[in-house]
Amino acid sequence: MAAAVSLLYSWRFMKSARLFQSFRLPALQLHTTGALMGATVEDFNHAKDKLSKLKKDPGNEVKLKIYALFKQAMQGPCNIPKPSMLDFVNKAKWDAWKSLDSLSPEEARQKYVDLVESLVAAETPAQPKTSSTGGQATFETLLVTTEDNITTIVMNRPEKKNAITVLMYNEIKQALELAANNDCVITVLTGSGNFYSSGNDLNNFTNIPAGGVEKMAKDSGDLLREFVETFIDFPKPLIAVVNGPAVGIVVTLLGLFDVVYATDRATFHTPFSQLGQSPEGCSSYVFPKIMGNAKANEMLLFNKKLTAHEACNLGLVTEVFPDSTFQKEVWTRLKEYAKLPKNSLAFSKQLIRGIEKEKLHLVNNQECERLVERWLSDECMNAIMSFFQAKSKL
Repeated sequence: MAAAVSLLYSWRFMKSARLFQSFRLPALQLHTTGALMGATVEDFNHAKDKLSKLKKDPGNEVKLKIYALFKQAMQGPCNIPKPSMLDFVNKAKWDAWKSLDSLSPEEARQKYVDLVESLVAAETPAQPKTSSTGGQATFETLLVTTEDNITTIVMNRPEKKNAITVLMYNEIKQALELAANNDCVITVLTGSGNFYSSGNDLNNFTNIPAGGVEKMAKDSGDLLREFVETFIDFPKPLIAVVNGPAVGIVVTLLGLFDVVYATDRATFHTPFSQLGQSPEGCSSYVFPKIMGNAKANEMLLFNKKLTAHEACNLGLVTEVFPDSTFQKEVWTRLKEYAKLPKNSLAFSKQLIRGIEKEKLHLVNNQECERLVERWLSDECMNAIMSFFQAKSKL
């Protein structure tokens, strides 16, 4: 659910419903006498301490499970009235707790400990997730390497379908800036695991800043503007290796790449109007140029999801490969491209892109301004609330 929506799909909704702002893990306090069946009091207290030291946000689904197990362990089956459907926070917590009615408190305590242990085990700080460009910069959400004259930027949150966090936005921008100035010939963006990227992570904006939602909207607009500018201005050949489904911002940006290769498993989805949003990534200008007004409107206005072959036929994707041979065929080709003269490629790209740069920056500015307006609108808020209500019924 989180990554299927575009940047800040969640924050306006939070202003009204406080969906995530009021969601906190329960205060984990236990009596220090007696023993628990399965998990001891000491185990339980240790789990509490370990939970507070987690470096990664486990996501709201897991936090709801933790909340429910805690309540079941301490109070038994859910014994409070069901909240209103419009009270999204307490309704979600009530549903999670109620689903454990058949679980004994002792079993809930053990499951709580087991769940926390699994979260701790999933974090492996001794094995960094990132490499570096030229040994100078390291990244938390990316794998960045330069080899055979190719800088490869891998979105590396496979457990979250490579959903883009605020940190990842900034790190992709930094990685591109480094690649623009190193000795690589071409630069590649791809995803880790089975997804290219599922779009934006709804946990991006779970805490409204002191300046309120207006400040959040402005800051988010500035972040998006600078992020897209990096793609517009990138001086070297930039190639997308779309290894799986792609949603939202990672799709709209494809018009700014020089080449897009996709596995036949890939799909391309931009669900903007579904949530009261408007396009970004210069797609409002580039997509009609690539695929024509009618097909671009189907995608940007009416949320049509394209298969890889449909995207290729419309010109958004350069070529589609069978998934079984995708990586081998694409990387064989990329290594050949990387043997070409670096300056010749860069100057040729400047000629191709140069005439459009001023227009692209203007479009990017206009798109970001409109999105800030959208995020502050009641229409957007109502669309997002309807989205979450529909999800809660699944």
